[in-house]
Amino acid sequence: MHRWRSGQRHPAMPAARLAGVAVAARLAGVAGAGARLARRVPAPWPYLIGLFLGAKLLLTLLGLLVLHAWDGIPGAPPPDEAMMWAQQREVSGHRWISFWFAWDALLYLRLSELPLTGRPWGDFGFPLLYPFLARPVGALLGGDNALALLVISNVAFLGALAYGYRLAELLLGDADAARRFTRYLVLLPTAFLFQAALTESLFVCLALAAFYYAERRRWLLVGVLGYFLAMSRSVGLLVAVPLALVLLRQHDWRLGPRALLGYLRIGWPLLLLPAGWFTFMAFCRWRGGDWFAYQHAQKVGWGIEVQNPVPVVLDALAGEPRDAGRVLFALAVLAVLVAGFRRRELPYLVYGVLMVVVPLSMGPAVYKSLLRYLLAAFPVALVLARWARRAGVDVWLTAALAVVQGALFVLWLTYWTHMII
Repeated sequence: MHRWRSGQRHPAMPAARLAGVAVAARLAGVAGAGARLARRVPAPWPYLIGLFLGAKLLLTLLGLLVLHAWDGIPGAPPPDEAMMWAQQREVSGHRWISFWFAWDALLYLRLSELPLTGRPWGDFGFPLLYPFLARPVGALLGGDNALALLVISNVAFLGALAYGYRLAELLLGDADAARRFTRYLVLLPTAFLFQAALTESLFVCLALAAFYYAERRRWLLVGVLGYFLAMSRSVGLLVAVPLALVLLRQHDWRLGPRALLGYLRIGWPLLLLPAGWFTFMAFCRWRGGDWFAYQHAQKVGWGIEVQNPVPVVLDALAGEPRDAGRVLFALAVLAVLVAGFRRRELPYLVYGVLMVVVPLSMGPAVYKSLLRYLLAAFPVALVLARWARRAGVDVWLTAALAVVQGALFVLWLTYWTHMII
């Protein structure tokens, strides 16, 4: 029997087939190299990066498909959003970028471009950490502050997943529960806003990091993070309360003069949270001559002022369906938080309640943004991760959350953004 030497071409194998085998071999080699590289990346980063990229890819593809389907439909966009649609086109000619800029995002972009000196500052309606971060990042990107805002949001989103995983691992006790927590964080009803040019991802990233380091008893780092947290959104100042509860729990809730001195010695960095908000007030005084310019801008511009949340909720439930729907979402979040309460997690219950009650205390003026503000209540995902220990529950809960978020995302894309923000 004639044997073919190694390297000789078999006469029965066509050249095209040989080329296909060679390509397959190269692809297999690339896949093997990628697998080896992934194995070198420490856990949980492969999972978190995959979750981040998967969410980005799916939302981008869905967004482009929905916008394409919506083109040419009479009445799209609605009259009250036509100006925003035109402003989006000015931000970028690429729709996969521009649809992440809606209402407040456009104001953040404007704040990132206003000169710091010269004529008086004219807009104090927003804390300034997020737009001010866009200034140096935008300079690195050739002056593109819009792209800088998206970069900051998405980096903070990935950071939120990383700190969320570590915090959930501490609180829930195992890696599987931590993975469920990060997945549910991505699947919360308006979690697509983590990728938008808004403050949600930055705020949640800073909050998760602050709680993680509080659990690790690294209080100076907690204070530094809390300083910036308070500069990112007004409710950030109040996060000092649940962080202080973490400190109390770590010392068995002891009270008395000696215990108080011990708390001050260890937890004094929590004073950096009010210092962060005071820094913004000082900026208001420097550029506008008014320490309380933020509060005045909120009241004059949007009619926002502190009030009793109970009448606000009752009026909303008896009002138009959209307002009732938003408030029902808020009540559902409160119900999940209370139903999943455990004594050890009291600080997280308090934090979650604050993230719900504070917006409701601002009155009907915040109804349009209520679903957005609820995204800050990350302890909901902790409760869901614990409830979904059974695989069947996990699958159904994941599917239900994906459907709800998809429906809200379509509302966002079809220019009915006033339902969300």
